[in-house]
Amino acid sequence: QVQLVESGGGLVQAGGSLRLSCAASGRTSIGFAMGWFRQAPGKEREFVSTISWNGGFSYYADSVRGRFTISRDNAKNTVYLQMNGLKPEDTAIYYCAAGQPRVTMRSYDYWGQGTQVTVSS
Repeated sequence: QVQLVESGGGLVQAGGSLRLSCAASGRTSIGFAMGWFRQAPGKEREFVSTISWNGGFSYYADSVRGRFTISRDNAKNTVYLQMNGLKPEDTAIYYCAAGQPRVTMRSYDYWGQGTQVTVSS
């Protein structure tokens, strides 16, 4: 089992920045790709970004490419999502997940509980 705990969410004005963290414990997350997904009120959970186990591959949803950056520190068993240029439409609960470097939810075996990001206009 891998336990994932997200942190770093909060309230920010449009144009601002936040950095989300996802700390893994239990069975090491090394060897797993890590992903970020988000779910806005009344909408389905959607893919945001993914990074391979060694950080050599990353991929972003079109809606965040160029504004968000995913990274990981395997020594700390932590993955990050740096979010710049935030927009009100980025408001959602953000979830991290461990699995395969894909855009589909079913590719991930472990999920965190989520952290709320709210962007005011």
